[in-house]
Amino acid sequence: MLSTWSDVENNRDCCTWKGIECDNETGHIHMLHLRGSPRRYLSGYTNGIFSLLELQHMEYLDLSCNDFIGSQIPQHMGSFKNLRYLNLSGSSFFGAISHELGNLLKLEYLDLSSNDLGGTIPSLLGKLTRLRYLDLSDNYEINGEVPYQLGNLSQLRYLDLTGTSISGTIPFQVGNLPILHTLKLARFKIIDSKWLSSLSSLTSLVLSYLPNPVSSPQWTQMIGDLIPNLRELRLVGCSIYDDNVSSWFSSRSNFSTSLSILDLSHNMLTSSTFQLLFNYSRNLQELYLSHNNIVLSSPQFPNFASLVTLDLSFNNLTSLIFQETFNFNTSLQELFLINCSLNDGSFFVTSASTKNFSSSLVALYLSNNLLKSTGIFHWVSNFTTNLHVLWLDENLIGGPFPDGFGKVMNSLKVLALNNNNLQGEIPTSLGYICTLQQLYLSNNRFTGMLLNLLNFTALSMLDLSNNQLIGEIPKNIGLLYELMSLRLDGNYFEGDVNEFHLMNLTNLLELDLTDNSLFVKFETTWVPPFQLFNLGLASCKLGPSFPSWLHTQRYLSFLDISDAGIDDLVPEWFWNKLQSISEMNMSSNNLKGTIPNLPIKLNADDNDGTIIILRSNQFEGEIPAFLSQASILDLSENKFSNLNTFLCVRNTTTKMRSLDLSNNQIKEQLPNCWKHLKTSLEYLDVSNNKLLGKIPQSMGTLLNLQVLVLRNNRITGGLPVTLKNCTGLVILDVSKNLLSCPIPSWIGENLQQLKILSLRANQFFGSVPLGLCYLWQIHLFDLSRNNLSGEIPKCLGNITTMKEREINTKGIVRGRKITSRETYFNIYESNVLFTWKGQEQVFFNPDVFLKSIDLSSNNLKGEIPREIGYLLGLVSLNLARNNLHGEIPSEFGNLTGLDFLDLSRNHLSGQIPFSLSKIDGLGVLNLSNNDLGGRIPREGHLQTFDASSFEGNLDLCGEPLSKSCPGDQTTTKPQEPTVHGYID
Repeated sequence: MLSTWSDVENNRDCCTWKGIECDNETGHIHMLHLRGSPRRYLSGYTNGIFSLLELQHMEYLDLSCNDFIGSQIPQHMGSFKNLRYLNLSGSSFFGAISHELGNLLKLEYLDLSSNDLGGTIPSLLGKLTRLRYLDLSDNYEINGEVPYQLGNLSQLRYLDLTGTSISGTIPFQVGNLPILHTLKLARFKIIDSKWLSSLSSLTSLVLSYLPNPVSSPQWTQMIGDLIPNLRELRLVGCSIYDDNVSSWFSSRSNFSTSLSILDLSHNMLTSSTFQLLFNYSRNLQELYLSHNNIVLSSPQFPNFASLVTLDLSFNNLTSLIFQETFNFNTSLQELFLINCSLNDGSFFVTSASTKNFSSSLVALYLSNNLLKSTGIFHWVSNFTTNLHVLWLDENLIGGPFPDGFGKVMNSLKVLALNNNNLQGEIPTSLGYICTLQQLYLSNNRFTGMLLNLLNFTALSMLDLSNNQLIGEIPKNIGLLYELMSLRLDGNYFEGDVNEFHLMNLTNLLELDLTDNSLFVKFETTWVPPFQLFNLGLASCKLGPSFPSWLHTQRYLSFLDISDAGIDDLVPEWFWNKLQSISEMNMSSNNLKGTIPNLPIKLNADDNDGTIIILRSNQFEGEIPAFLSQASILDLSENKFSNLNTFLCVRNTTTKMRSLDLSNNQIKEQLPNCWKHLKTSLEYLDVSNNKLLGKIPQSMGTLLNLQVLVLRNNRITGGLPVTLKNCTGLVILDVSKNLLSCPIPSWIGENLQQLKILSLRANQFFGSVPLGLCYLWQIHLFDLSRNNLSGEIPKCLGNITTMKEREINTKGIVRGRKITSRETYFNIYESNVLFTWKGQEQVFFNPDVFLKSIDLSSNNLKGEIPREIGYLLGLVSLNLARNNLHGEIPSEFGNLTGLDFLDLSRNHLSGQIPFSLSKIDGLGVLNLSNNDLGGRIPREGHLQTFDASSFEGNLDLCGEPLSKSCPGDQTTTKPQEPTVHGYID
């Protein structure tokens, strides 16, 4: 066992596995140290470990840094009466903290940090009066207040409650925790600051995002009193100003000789504090000032005295900060300058100014800046040759990667150049960096083949994704024995990948070959030597058989085998894997059969829940009830036929956010059981089925619903009045059904967030209600192909959004909704069926670019309101096939963004206003079959349309019609004389 508490507290290496130590005389186990042990031995086996009888005599238990996925802290751990040391940190435990831990009366060290624990802190922990060390940090689901009983832990020396959801006030009072040396709290209200002042043994104080006014005089005085004794002071996000800092260090006596770590990130500090700290303090080793208001506009800066770590990220460092007047000390090892608006000119420096600095810096972080030139590589190689970590990601660096960089920087362990504009081949000189452990080159424009991997024997992370690499994946990639993550997705690799590529990668946790032209050919009996967490093989040729080797992968959390050419039944064993998989995409295959209704619980322990995408397959039959536990579920474009069993079972989920069942064969009524989803469901699409009956009243209980698409079914009746409770609706599409009722006015009065309203192709009757004019955010307004009568409301001209011209430079990117790296939790793509240029088309994300009014094919009468001519953002206007009369408003000439205008088959009269000819972007114009007269304007855009746009207007004349207008000068072509000298 470890001999002293300092040994215990400092022994945090996540790669140790010391095993079991027994008493030589009794044989009893008194130490079990399996920190970071191999996952194949421990993952998921907590019950087996903790049931050992010999553990009853154990004093020391360390199972930290393991993966006990889906496990709770066993209740019977409270029976280990002799336990003095318990460390379960970073091991994926979930659920509540066991009250049984309060029975471990000999416990001196308790670390439950970095898990998925939730609930409140048991008050019984206050019985552990011998406890010296308590760490519950980074368990974001732990909530409630700190129980006052913890004030009884008078032996406590270390307390960390940061990274939790605990709130309220701190229950400790003056005299509690007298020998505490480390205190870490976040978001607590400390009523009595005298309690902090009384902690005479305090050497480390971490306070984050406190609701207290830390900048108040009382707090300023208290911090100033504590500083002389502190080794570490972190006040993050506490609204601290320059005056507060200068008050703390008002005299040299306040500059402690022991204060070595100072973190004032996320505050309101300026460059004056930066100057003050370096003018008066010579003992700081770590200084963190990120996310402040520091602006360094002059290259004249103070010297660095004793700093080892400096973080100035997320400030504005616009000057030439690396000029020779900026003197670095020879002990600085870590420099963080992330998102500091640095450009190429910031790094002008002579070789003379770097000679004293080049041997010290080991980590340089320049991410998210404005660097463009590859000259930054020359600067780095001249600046320091002992660099271990270099982050240059998220810049604008273009051009080829310098070939000589790897020959000079041969001590690098981490090199991150992802998300730049680098191009050309990956230089062979990188192979000289034999020490490289992590290489990130994704999202550039690298070309060529993947070669020269043999020297990277220490490489654990290799990310070359989203480049333009070609050729085959070499088999010698299997010689990178230390690889844990291999990402080659989004390239142009081709050829075969088989077990010989991967047979030696025993440490592999992540493999992503998505979006390449690869044939993945594994023998059906192959047992991989690794256990993956993330697997992406989308768009690879994996089929036609379902990959049986997935049976061996017990800990998959992410799986994407979409568009993989699989034409097979899914074996039943696979569905059981959803108990560990958090995100799965098997869409766009030819997967067949039914999904068994298994009694399993999905892996939905975190806030995000489970994402399951099975779109575009051949699944049929009933939707199994266990899928209702998913947070995001896409079963569209299959052959499912039953919905009620899936949604209306007992104990179904209450956390589903998105449900897409469109394009199936569901023939029943919509179920009347939506109340259990009233606070969760946001997106519901059951379009293109054969649903019958009425819209159920309970659908109005979906208070957070944003999208409701019932398009193209056989739904009858009307819109239930309960839908007015869904005030967050952005899309309401009930088009192409058999709905028959007046359009309710509450749509406009209650659903004022609507951007898309489509009631087209139903049997709605009555007038267009004035209440629809309250839809001030509407983009697409479609009431076409109904039985509406009356006049077009003039107030439609008041719709705010349609008055605004919008220039959308962004295109619609329909990419992957989940990847092994990133998840877009709104994976539902809004779409609407719309008549565009004479044809029905489905538009995805139509609110991005399309502002449209379609009232065509009704029985509307009266004149066209001139007010519509002031909806300057309109792209499409269709009023065809009605009984409208009067003239075309000249105000329509204001609609310069109009691309589609159809006023055909009405009774419009008068002349075509000349103002229409000024709409240069008009792509489709149809004024046919009206009572228009006079000349078609000769000048402008109208002459680009053919005669069909104007035909059926008896009194209309002029080009492009063949009918000339009165007064037009005609030219008669002379005819040839006959042989007799006469003209025929």
